[in-house]
Amino acid sequence: MDLIHIVVLVVSGILAGFINTIAGGGSILTLPALMLLGMPADIANATNRVGVFLQSVAAMHGFRQHGKLSWEALWPILFPTVIGSLAGSLFASYLSPELLKPLLLGTMITMMMVILLRPQMLPDGASIPLSLREKPSAAIWLFVAGLYGGFVQAGVGFILIAALAGSLRYDLVRANALKMTCTGVFGLVALVVFVARDQVDWVPGLIMGVSTILGVRMSVRYAINASHSTLKAWLLGMSLIVCVAALLKG
Repeated sequence: MDLIHIVVLVVSGILAGFINTIAGGGSILTLPALMLLGMPADIANATNRVGVFLQSVAAMHGFRQHGKLSWEALWPILFPTVIGSLAGSLFASYLSPELLKPLLLGTMITMMMVILLRPQMLPDGASIPLSLREKPSAAIWLFVAGLYGGFVQAGVGFILIAALAGSLRYDLVRANALKMTCTGVFGLVALVVFVARDQVDWVPGLIMGVSTILGVRMSVRYAINASHSTLKAWLLGMSLIVCVAALLKG
């Protein structure tokens, strides 16, 4: 691994940490960066989880410091996502991530259509969130998010936003706080599976992981202070980019 590769890992990590905290889709930068080192797709997919876990922990801490993360709301949300993540990561350790490409594209297109055509489905800060007891169907979305996140990770934030903001009516700041916490917890579940399968390349994974923390530290304050329309613009822009990237990948 030469200096150019290290720079690519650091820059992609910082950018991924930033955009994952305020929208999602950072893995479209980090996965290609890892593959640039010559990693097969399954090793890159596994190694990417080191950064996902570290950036999620940093984001949890940041949102918690600013009073945007509620533990009471978190625990019921975690259960279906963790179960889904365990199943998805077990599949991912044996199967090609390409099998979930239609789900990724469908999620991106759905989020773009929601933002463009039905912006009222993404509530503002004045809305009152619903619990899973009040909206049990949201548990299906959370399970799917965990399943997809355990399998391939890239774009999972959009599924979580659909469940947390679209179904449970959290504003985008609090939805992002819960999203990052969920990705941290089920990211750890997936990482344990990949470590057990000896599929993690630790040195580039840690270089990228530490870099994502820098991106998170820059983005948490931005996410909290940004307007609702700005956050929706980020969400729309990143969903469009991820969708185009997935299509171009072939």
